[in-house]
Amino acid sequence: MPQQHAIVIATFSRRMRLRLDDGTEAEARIKGKRLKPVCGDRVTTERIANESDWLITDIQSRDNELTRPNMRGQVEVLAANLDYLIVVAAAEPKADWFIVDRYLCAAEIMNIAAAVVYNKIDLDPAAAVEELNNYAAIGYDTVQCSAETGQGIDAIRNLLAERCAIIVGQSGVGKSSIINCLLGDSLQKTSTVSGKTGEGRHTTVNSAMISLPGSGSVIDSPGVRDYAPALESTTLAAQGFREISKLAQHCRFANCRHLREPGCAVKEALENRTISPRRYESYKRIVNLTEQIARN
Repeated sequence: MPQQHAIVIATFSRRMRLRLDDGTEAEARIKGKRLKPVCGDRVTTERIANESDWLITDIQSRDNELTRPNMRGQVEVLAANLDYLIVVAAAEPKADWFIVDRYLCAAEIMNIAAAVVYNKIDLDPAAAVEELNNYAAIGYDTVQCSAETGQGIDAIRNLLAERCAIIVGQSGVGKSSIINCLLGDSLQKTSTVSGKTGEGRHTTVNSAMISLPGSGSVIDSPGVRDYAPALESTTLAAQGFREISKLAQHCRFANCRHLREPGCAVKEALENRTISPRRYESYKRIVNLTEQIARN
């Protein structure tokens, strides 16, 4: 059977949905157990004789990977070949800015641009101003929006033009609702926040790449209650915080961890309040978590 190249646009455990070179979509299975395609992967595939399904036979080299450690401490790849990341926080459930930082850390490691979107401003317009200003000051795109009223959706649409992006964040922050606004319909399932726990209910079970009107595409990923990037070493943590990485060039020691070392430019900036104390606390948490995972 002749082979074709395709992009994985949805994942359902060991089954996939593909966009073939000619633009058509097809269902596919995976050859063997070693291949583990994810949304965004470029794959080699061939038609299965006498079936409508295709067979994925190979995964082409990835430009980058969005990762996390699984329960066994092994690296789990969530998506691949991205050039933009949008992390969504919201007035409800209460924003966890440490999770936001961890996703931004992953974007830095992947060497892709990122944005922080604060949804549901119709509930509390002023709640996130200080944090968003901190992110904007270090160069991240920031948007306040309401998927309920449509405010800010055009700004998100402009950020996504010509890009292959992923939208991530806590369960219940409205990622799928934002995508529905971008599409102008209700393609993605949504649900309300649980009244009992105040946490979001999971509505996106599988990752799916959605083409946006005009240009660009976005991968809708399952919501999380926690997230951490899979880092090979604690030295990568500093690279994941752009303000720390910039200051690190002025530290006395090249291998400074920015924790207790003398002559640390990061600690000096912290004392002078020229970097965010909460962001620095976030950096320390990622260092500690990476060390814990390495010990297990």
